[in-house]
This record gives sequence, structure tokens and C-alpha cells, in this order.
Amino acid sequence: MEKIPVRYMEAERPDQAAAFSIRDLRGLLAGKDMVQPLHRHEFFYLLILKQGSGHHEIDFISYPVEAHSVYLMRPGQVHQLTLKAGAAGYLIAFHPHFYYQHDQLLRKVSSNNYYQLAEDSCKKIWTLLTYISDEYIAKADRYQEAIRAQLTVFFIELARQHSRQLPDHVNAYAQERLEELYDLFKTHIATHKQVSQYAALLHLSSYQLNAVTKATVGKPCSALINEYIILEAKRHLLATANQVAAIADQLGYEDVSYFIRFFKKHTGHSPEVFRTRFK
Repeated sequence: MEKIPVRYMEAERPDQAAAFSIRDLRGLLAGKDMVQPLHRHEFFYLLILKQGSGHHEIDFISYPVEAHSVYLMRPGQVHQLTLKAGAAGYLIAFHPHFYYQHDQLLRKVSSNNYYQLAEDSCKKIWTLLTYISDEYIAKADRYQEAIRAQLTVFFIELARQHSRQLPDHVNAYAQERLEELYDLFKTHIATHKQVSQYAALLHLSSYQLNAVTKATVGKPCSALINEYIILEAKRHLLATANQVAAIADQLGYEDVSYFIRFFKKHTGHSPEVFRTRFK
């Protein structure tokens, strides 16, 4: 069975474990466009633009490519990117274990794939990124600790901006439960498709979980479950050549006919028509 193309981090030397990298876009592009077809990463991926243009699609949602933007992808998400020559900024990649100390902060900021940096935080963020790049290049004693410390400040800046963008009625508790719910989808969607199952994993009642999702995104939990199933199906339809029956099986559907009806109900297309039209 074909799988979605996955990109892995590579160590700079055979004796090194690839856990973190930061690259200056000017050197990386070297005067040429960057074109990355649809693929997924098994690490966290951040593109931070000081200036640039192009096209960026994450999980089939298009985001503007413009100055002072941050694109943050979690492991498992799919994206395709065209970045025009002349872009400036940084590309950061790191494994989850590199930043395990502050996993709650990382989960919070990575729940959002796109940030347009506020004017008052731009100077601070570019100073942080330059410091991280210098530490990574020099690799002085305890440089990874220094990088993690500066990453924390960077993520705090993003978290503050994210909090300012949330509606006033969304409280921190509800937002944290929502982020935990999305994490559970990644590992349980093939076997768990009922609200009660996710409520149990979160130690909530179904009523409480629905209250959380309605307060944060205005939808019942069942709608979020269905949306995630459709998203994962789209990922496999567009990034692999797997048969629809194989994709249905991966998502926990023994009856492929039911899966086809489910997909068409939520997208307006059968899986094969969707693949042909959008690939």
C-alpha cells in the first residue's frame, strides 16, 4: 500500500542525531524558487517569512504568503509550497522530543497553522531567530539548551498573539481541552468515531465535551470527528495512489460502500471524483 510521501530530518554528520535545524531562506533558495509538491513531515516545521510571495497550502487550506508571516505545521499534516526567489526568513524543523519540556505550550501554538505577526512583536521575533541561527551555526557548549530557551520565548509570543485573536467567550480551559481532542484524533480516529469515546479519554461527559467544542469552534464534537475523517481521507486520496477500499480500511471502515457514501455526503464528490478533480 502506498503511503503519503514523508520527509525526514537528516543529520549534518553521520554521528549526529537530527533533532533540530534552522536554515536561512536566502541561502536555501540561492536565487531560485522553492517548489515542494504535496507531502507530510514527521517533525515540526516552521516557515517564518520576513518577506516573500508564493503559494502555501496546509491540509488543503490555502494561506497567504506574505511578509511577517509564520506557518507552523505539526507532524502528520500535509502541505505543498511554492516560495518565490527573493524570499527572506528562516525554515525551522525539529523533532517533538527536542522540545518535550514545554509540550503544552507547543501544543497550544501548533493548534494554529498560520500567524500574521503583529507589528509590535516583529523586531523581537527577528532578534530571537537570529540568535537561534547563530547558536545553531556555532554549536558552542550547551547550544541546544540555549536554542530551546529562545524557542520558548518565540512560542510565548505566538501564544500571546493567538490568545488576542480568540473570541472573548473562549476560556483557556476550553481551548486546552480542544487541543487535547485534536491530538487524540491523530492516534484514535481509525478506532474511535463516537463522541462518548473521546469524552472518556478526556475524562469528561459527552455533554461536557460538546460544550467545549461549541464554545471554542461553534460545532458539536461529532462534526469535528467527521471533519477529521474527511481530512485524513483527502490526505490519502491526493498524496497516494491507494485504492479507495484500502483508504477506507486505514480509516477503520470495513464497508467501503458506506465510506464512499459518507465521503460524498460531506464533500459533494465520491472519493474517485475528488481525486481526479483536485489532484
